[in-house]
Amino acid sequence: MLTEVERYDEAIAMQSDGKNDEAIAKLEALAKDEPDYALAHSALSVYYGKLDRLDEAIEHAQKVCELEPNDPFSFVAKSLVCQKAGKLAEAEDAMAQARQVEFAAQQAAQEEEGKE
Repeated sequence: MLTEVERYDEAIAMQSDGKNDEAIAKLEALAKDEPDYALAHSALSVYYGKLDRLDEAIEHAQKVCELEPNDPFSFVAKSLVCQKAGKLAEAEDAMAQARQVEFAAQQAAQEEEGKE
């Protein structure tokens, strides 16, 4: 049986070969089997965004934010797909969250430096 990383890599290779539907199906199956695997949700958000399936893209972007709440890029990615969908208030909220996460990380790093 393949690992989640191997399954993800297969899906990415399919997408690179232009097999978008197959890649999405493989990623959807992976996300269903491994719901906490953020990379699958991130890729699905990107692929659905490219296909203008924006509600699905936002759904997966939100899942990434839930799984990776300390990663500002998760919120930036959500903001971008929300902008594309015309959901500007939601996009602004996601960007604000990205800034908050980044600020918190900087504060933590400064506090850690102060302990040394």
